[in-house]
Amino acid sequence: MASRSWILPALIVTGLGAAALLRGGGAPTGVKEAPADAARLPGLQVPAVTDFGTVEQVQGPIAASRATAIVQAARRVAPTVVSVNITRHEQVQPRSLFESFFIPPGAEQTVQGLGSGFIIRQDGLILTNEHVVRGADQVVVTLPDGRQFQGKVLGTDDVTDLALVRIDARSLPVAPLGSSDSLMIGEWVVAIGNPFGYLLSNTEPTVTVGVVSGVERNIIGAGGSSEATTAARIPVSAGAGGRGVARLRSVQADGGDDVGHGYYLGMIQTDAAINPGNSGGPLINALGQVIGVNSSILSQSGGSEGLGFAIPIDRARRVVADLLAFGHVRRAWVGLEVGESSTPQWGQLRRISITHVAPGSPAAAAGLTAGMTVLAAGGRPVRSVLDWESRLLDARIGKPLSVTIDAPDGGKVVPLVPRDLPSVASERVRALSDFELITVTPAIRAERDLSSDSGALIVSLSGDARDIGFREGDVIVQVNREPVRRAEDAATLMRRAAGRGAVRVVIEREGQLMSISFYAS
Repeated sequence: MASRSWILPALIVTGLGAAALLRGGGAPTGVKEAPADAARLPGLQVPAVTDFGTVEQVQGPIAASRATAIVQAARRVAPTVVSVNITRHEQVQPRSLFESFFIPPGAEQTVQGLGSGFIIRQDGLILTNEHVVRGADQVVVTLPDGRQFQGKVLGTDDVTDLALVRIDARSLPVAPLGSSDSLMIGEWVVAIGNPFGYLLSNTEPTVTVGVVSGVERNIIGAGGSSEATTAARIPVSAGAGGRGVARLRSVQADGGDDVGHGYYLGMIQTDAAINPGNSGGPLINALGQVIGVNSSILSQSGGSEGLGFAIPIDRARRVVADLLAFGHVRRAWVGLEVGESSTPQWGQLRRISITHVAPGSPAAAAGLTAGMTVLAAGGRPVRSVLDWESRLLDARIGKPLSVTIDAPDGGKVVPLVPRDLPSVASERVRALSDFELITVTPAIRAERDLSSDSGALIVSLSGDARDIGFREGDVIVQVNREPVRRAEDAATLMRRAAGRGAVRVVIEREGQLMSISFYAS
């Protein structure tokens, strides 16, 4: 429909002119018509057609002032912005009982999507959004000069919605990276990307201008609640939406624009126009430095309504470093959960209190206990549960995180030294060559919010085990009616039962117990 809105008027004007000629209408007033037999008159000289008027040449300070800081910033970064086209296969889901009669089981459809990205290293390293390349079977990267390359996804992080893509190219222009810590509300910013790229024939990116409308924005997907207790990642289901309902949307031009997999924390808000296809493009300041990665919008219409959001570049730099060094992002863990201490009264600030401290955690070592009120973390105020999650998301493992606790004589600063998640640091045990297990400890129980005091947590599994019904995060508590206390217990019991009939495993999943039976050889 967007293409018709600008093509249709041109067609209407052309159609009216043609209709007038067909009806024998005269030329417009002031234009003299040539004789009908002019082409047959010998020696008739037809004057050459030239452009009307002359171009005024303007020089001096006024002309030079056109090259503003915004123009120079866009000129500096635009050559580094690329289009990211993806193809993926999705299983077709019948939308009604009637459709199920015509769609065979397992039928698939090919879905194409388009987003943006920008070059962060000369050897073809590109930063984009995770939702742009999610599930991609093929990635094609198009440079502003029109060259196309096959892209390879090096790593993704769905928590921060960032991904790294590499292309086989050298000596590419690199986007200069700035800092998002010193942003000022109201300062000029420029969003660069490829909105509706499949409707535009040229490969150069589009530039839109706005200001920093806000920082540290926590965005909740439809159906979410900021009053949930903390977890590593709180899932949110996207609502159906409707007229007059603003929905959180990614800005990938693939038709599937609702974001429903979780919260966006500590985001930069801007009124620079961000539209479908802008996902993964840079948000830059007036100096031509990247200060954010365009990611999502709040919109009733599906297009830009002045509520765009970008991931802070300081967070993106840390994610890139972890993906390149480890292949995954290391999550900081301090071993405490927080929640609202009480329902705030009208006109009163919310108070965030510690609800649980895991034994043996950095928080326990620092002397923090349940009931204490958290005022700030990392030098920034904590006024909601999502504020705390945002501070923890930006914390670095091994680097002290200052937490300010309310005290009778004022705020008390307590340094915490985050560690790797217990499930990452724990020893893994192999079972039946299909499972990787770790022992459930008090720290892991707190990390994963498990109900079981003991058992074997599944952290990795084969495709065969997945087809049977197992999932990462399941806790094995029984094998053939024998209790499982440690990961080694589960491995031993499964090995002993192999080849002797059905193996019945009782697991905990999302606080509920269920059993799965299978045959092992």
